[in-house]
Amino acid sequence: MTVQSLPTTYQELLSRVTEGGSREIFDPATEELIGLAPTATEADLDRKVQAAREAQVAWAKLSHAERSDYLMKAADAIEATAEPLAELLSREQGKPLNGPNARFEVGGAVAWTRATASFGLEEETLVDDGETRAVLNYRPIGVVGGIGPWNWPMMIAIWQIAPALRMGNTIVVKPSEYTTLSVLALVEVMNTALPEGVLNVVADSADRALGPKMSVHPGFDKLTFTGSTATGKKIAASAADSLKRLTLELGGNDAGIVLDDADPKSIAEGLFWGAFINTGQTCAALKRLYVPDSLYDAVCEELTAVAQNMPMGVGVEEQNVLGPLQNKAQYDIVADLVQKAKDGGGRVLLGGTPDETAPGFFYPTTLIADLDKDNPLVVEEQFGPALPIIRYSSLEEALEEANRLDVGLGASVWSPNLERAREVAAQMQAGTVWINKHGAIDPRIPFGGIKQSGYGLEFGVEGLKHMGVPHVICE
Repeated sequence: MTVQSLPTTYQELLSRVTEGGSREIFDPATEELIGLAPTATEADLDRKVQAAREAQVAWAKLSHAERSDYLMKAADAIEATAEPLAELLSREQGKPLNGPNARFEVGGAVAWTRATASFGLEEETLVDDGETRAVLNYRPIGVVGGIGPWNWPMMIAIWQIAPALRMGNTIVVKPSEYTTLSVLALVEVMNTALPEGVLNVVADSADRALGPKMSVHPGFDKLTFTGSTATGKKIAASAADSLKRLTLELGGNDAGIVLDDADPKSIAEGLFWGAFINTGQTCAALKRLYVPDSLYDAVCEELTAVAQNMPMGVGVEEQNVLGPLQNKAQYDIVADLVQKAKDGGGRVLLGGTPDETAPGFFYPTTLIADLDKDNPLVVEEQFGPALPIIRYSSLEEALEEANRLDVGLGASVWSPNLERAREVAAQMQAGTVWINKHGAIDPRIPFGGIKQSGYGLEFGVEGLKHMGVPHVICE
């Protein structure tokens, strides 16, 4: 086990993860230099995989209870370092400290680790009829590779790390090149509580060379990836020759349907945070909102009233709850889609005019009404603070539009009539459908996409099973 005390300040934490670094990392809110990130070579990747392979034998021999105990101690270490971790996350990713952002994410990493450590996974008796007895267990896969995104870098790293370790695997994680320092810091903290070689991290270069190498690396028995559908397809193709097991949580363009008995005022804040959590940079955020003719104007009015009172600014300034886009490339995507919405006749209710002279990648909170169903802002994933609100005349029309895209991560239905909402939810094509909320993930509840939003499950006991291989003994 690493013998090292926990960092107590942001500066101490930063100095640990930037030691020997050479690649500049900038704050997306101010464009100021944060520090220099290290970069790993293919040889470094090989060494980390080998270390994970060597550590896996002893780690797998531990009981579920023993591995869970280690995870609980790792969660304690994260909690003890919560404020320095949150400040680093805020400065590197851009999300504010307050609201459902940096402190929320670090707290979620703690809670998710503890929840994963607490799940029971007992032997299942399949048949026992006096003639045949068969039992099912799940065994470790081996060495897992985790490739993470930049939007929730710490939380999603935990979604990969905690179940992999709990099931007796070891893991090598590769953070996004945009949020390298945050994940390096998380691993640094967790490794004060874990045995040597169990949890490893490699920092990618700006050209993202290591991801493709992980896809074909013979030392990985499973890869878990969260990111775009396009990249997920490349990983699946590259991994085919070795038949690596895969969990792919890919892009989404989540639809929400407001039913005609909803109260616009009471649902407005829920709609707002469903769409704009993390400034819209969430795979399972609400990205298309369908509203009936009878409520359309009222929903537009109430949602605008909520949105215009949510402060956006530099993340480490305590009053802000919305931040910048994490990088210029994403800013350009959002700006282009909003412009196409405006050019296509969309009615701007709020935002839509960024200050191009201001520092940082801030795009204002934007609501656009009266869009055609085929407008790019509707059919493409914006992944930012811009929500199209689409009018519908019949529920059949709304369901058809909600389901017609080739993605299916999450969706939502909004109505006080739960029985009716459940009937509509059952007809929506998504891995998860929420009622009167959107994106409310829970460590106890399995989560995964359908169609081109990926495959495999995360979270809960079912998520643990996806980090293992089934093992049947029949007598």
